[in-house]
Amino acid sequence: MAILVDKDSRIAIQGITGREASMVTKHALAYGTKILAGVTPGKEGQNVEGVPVYDTLKSACKNHAVNTAVVYVPPAFACDAVLEAIGNGIKLVLIITERIPRRDAAKFLCAAKQANATIIGPNSVGILNPGDRIKLGAIGGDNVERCFVPGSVGVISRSGGMTAECSWMAKQAGYGVSTSVSSGGDPLIGSPPKDILSLFENDPKTKAVILWGEPGTRYEEDVADFIMQGGYTKPLIAYIAGRFVENMPEGTVFGHAASIIEGAGGRPSIKMQRLKAAGAHVAENFNDIGDMLKFVLAEAV
Repeated sequence: MAILVDKDSRIAIQGITGREASMVTKHALAYGTKILAGVTPGKEGQNVEGVPVYDTLKSACKNHAVNTAVVYVPPAFACDAVLEAIGNGIKLVLIITERIPRRDAAKFLCAAKQANATIIGPNSVGILNPGDRIKLGAIGGDNVERCFVPGSVGVISRSGGMTAECSWMAKQAGYGVSTSVSSGGDPLIGSPPKDILSLFENDPKTKAVILWGEPGTRYEEDVADFIMQGGYTKPLIAYIAGRFVENMPEGTVFGHAASIIEGAGGRPSIKMQRLKAAGAHVAENFNDIGDMLKFVLAEAV
């Protein structure tokens, strides 16, 4: 098993005729992912790598029973694309687009909650399930097996690029991943790490999770609270990047929009303390993750 995506995923790409979306579609198809449809207004009848293009998601859903949408639409139009997906009954929407206005993000996140739809992103690099060869987004590029092999370790990362590096750490330690999820780097995201951790808790294939955290937000503190409340009981290995940011002026943006420290909130040192107190295995150095993974999984046997 895996979380979020599997062999039953019926995928459409919104904005498929754009340069990045076209390239990602090519890589996903080569990996074995079945992309059933694409959507770009005014381009119905075209195809991208053999994938039929429709003017509306409604038409794509009618012809292909789509249940998963990937949004590659410019920020100004992303809200409409997400609302179109939710309005057509799609229950998983992966938003690659970054820097979506907060008002727009709040609008579609509210709509998703009302419709019981899951949003990953905005500003996500994607989701990858190597066991079923499902690759959504740019994650893994055109050489997925370099970092991603099937296994029992879940990966959650606020950084797009580090989603692959954490998965590579699992591979180097002799394990693979069940699902790797880039949760998104914008200030407002649909599924914070705590929510994704809850999915891994209920996935029998996942035996441990690697979490890449960053400065800014309370996401990692919320993970610590979730563990303390008994919501997550499997081993968690966490690495919090950007500790040097605490020595920079308050309000400095590091990496992307969500990585802002304001007052005591979002400080890496506090995140690390809270996670350790909750029982998570917190790595001081990123290269320690492999050895820590071996240790916790040996204990779990």
